[in-house]
Amino acid sequence: MCGIVGVISKQPVNQLIYDALLLLQHRGQDAAGIVTMQGTKCYMHKARGMVRDVFRTRNMRALPGHVGLGQVRYPTAGNAYSEEEAQPFYVNAPFGIVLVHNGNLTNALALKDELFDIDRRHINTESDTEVLINILAHELELAARDLPLTPEEIFKAVGAVHQRIKGSYAVVALIAGHGLLAFRDPHGMRPLCYGVSGDGTEVMLASESVALEGTGHRFVRDVAPGEAVFISTDGQLHSQQCAKDPQLHPCMFEYVYLARPDSVIDGISVYQARLNMGETLAQRLISTMPPSEIDVVIPIPESSRPSAMQLAHKIGKPYREGFVKNRYVGRTFIMPGQSVRKKSVRQKLNAIGLEFKGRNVLLVDDSIVRGTTSKEIVQMAREAGANKVYMASAAPPVKYPNVYGIDMPTQEELIAHDRTMEEIRAYIGADALIYQDVDAMKRVVGALNPSIKGFEASCFDGTYITGDVSVADFAAMKAQRAAQPGDEEDAESRSRLALQSRSDA
Repeated sequence: MCGIVGVISKQPVNQLIYDALLLLQHRGQDAAGIVTMQGTKCYMHKARGMVRDVFRTRNMRALPGHVGLGQVRYPTAGNAYSEEEAQPFYVNAPFGIVLVHNGNLTNALALKDELFDIDRRHINTESDTEVLINILAHELELAARDLPLTPEEIFKAVGAVHQRIKGSYAVVALIAGHGLLAFRDPHGMRPLCYGVSGDGTEVMLASESVALEGTGHRFVRDVAPGEAVFISTDGQLHSQQCAKDPQLHPCMFEYVYLARPDSVIDGISVYQARLNMGETLAQRLISTMPPSEIDVVIPIPESSRPSAMQLAHKIGKPYREGFVKNRYVGRTFIMPGQSVRKKSVRQKLNAIGLEFKGRNVLLVDDSIVRGTTSKEIVQMAREAGANKVYMASAAPPVKYPNVYGIDMPTQEELIAHDRTMEEIRAYIGADALIYQDVDAMKRVVGALNPSIKGFEASCFDGTYITGDVSVADFAAMKAQRAAQPGDEEDAESRSRLALQSRSDA
């Protein structure tokens, strides 16, 4: 999960990209980067940390130009602590390309060997983004007949990229002296949309519609799965379908957790999707236990609020805010190490005793991934005086690794893997546990856009739509994860330092 943005304008774009990245900060809190282009010269600054900490006035002044792109990073592949792997990535041959990427290539290791043995290109990091930019550069070189590149040649190269890479990817790239290129994987797993300024002279591409609206752009549409969009330096927009058999399967976890509620992704309001999930969760709860046993419904901030509100309304119980959130602590979901997550929960949330004392409370969370956070929160509710503590998840049990850009690659980390409902309930210490039904979730979210025929929901249903994921891949990813530099104690120390400068959008 990362947030990406690209802009082409008649005005300097450095501040505009910075503002868009702030609006996408929730998609990545590990690193940030911006590149701009003036003529054919690139100007880049990137570093570990939040947007507001990475870019100072002196950095912004050193980013001239009317076209550029940016990224906020949350690492799912490669070395999570390497500043070298912060994006954007740059290659100087054949044309000078800078690229940002949201997603995860499932065949990156095989491609890395191909690039060295066949394409004669060297990869210097463990990042799949470096693999992707070199694949694109190689295919552009093969497609080019002469300079300047034509849109047809660019689209031919993107088509070849689709043939070679597998996995999830939303990409924005700058081609020096030519313009801005964006494309999306043939399943449309990772989101990408574009909009224009009021006078039509400025085009912005971004991971979520909130980045367009928050910077004064009018949302035009989502980039279709497999489609490429090219905006030349003179502002002319060209688009073409470059995949052979594109089928839209957006990532369900975007609606459950990742995206901001005020975004619209592939024609579906994230907020409305979460309301709908709350309604089906209420139906599930009613079939499991009498609502009369519940005194109050309390969300676990932030993503679960719409679902909790709708559930409370459906069962006729009061909705209350029982936790105050410290916005200056990063998302525990993406922190390394169980001990770090456990400590950060207490730093991140504080219970309001008045809402818990002597009551039977239903806690609603957007999902339960590792169970560490849920266990700690249930204990906090008891310490605040709750009589009974029930837990409900607006998402189904997370049973399977996700290989498409969400940081849950090993089954051992997933509380719902190979455990019964009773074992999960006992582990987190709740008096009752209610999960969303996977088919009901797909139905009520899909109903918001009938043109969507399915979702990428592999972490819930175990179906990997790219068809190239095996048990051996899981083992390889587990080994890669274990090989990250530094032991658990080092990771914990790094996280404590990071908490001082991170916040949760």
